[in-house]
Amino acid sequence: MTTEYFHFLGILGVAFFAVSGTLLGHEKKINGFGVVVVACLTALGGGTIRDVVLSQPIFWISSPDYLLSTYAAIIGTILFIRYMPPLSNYYFIFVDAVGLAIFNIMGIEKALIEGTGMIIAITMGMTTGIFGGLMRDVVCREIPLVMQGDVYASACLAGGLTYAALFSLDAPYAWCILGSVVVTVVLRAGATRWGWRVNLFKKRQAAPSDKEQ
Repeated sequence: MTTEYFHFLGILGVAFFAVSGTLLGHEKKINGFGVVVVACLTALGGGTIRDVVLSQPIFWISSPDYLLSTYAAIIGTILFIRYMPPLSNYYFIFVDAVGLAIFNIMGIEKALIEGTGMIIAITMGMTTGIFGGLMRDVVCREIPLVMQGDVYASACLAGGLTYAALFSLDAPYAWCILGSVVVTVVLRAGATRWGWRVNLFKKRQAAPSDKEQ
């Protein structure tokens, strides 16, 4: 992936996550400065942890464009909320799903650039995608989405596995990215629309014949 394309993807990712943080802050009736804090945690938290783990310069310190994109997204969302009709919760779900998908890709790509194996890259993708939203939910006193049964971390994992499969088939970067993003967004949005859940510890229902014994 070229440096310019990687940079653009990161700018887009922080903007989407900043919007989701601003929307949740508004829903929780947090004051103005608090909304900025929540939005910045959402947009920059996951990537910061990724860079610390990979022993890389913090991305938003190395390039202030990420901060500018974050602040612009916050201001734009605040103006939209003030002057446009009330927003449906689906806006939050959509922008969070897109941000999750983009940051997942960012983590995978950055890890691969640093020479890690694909398993570590997929883990870094999940870390980048999940931890911003985790910080946002904790600060807003919400049960983090990643801790609930809804498809969230598993959507990241599925997107990462899709990227790995296409990468192993020597598919062009664009197809690896597109495939991963589509899978992540569809799974996350589908979980909201149709109630898909991941219940690892759900007990098997006993068959009628077992109950009779």
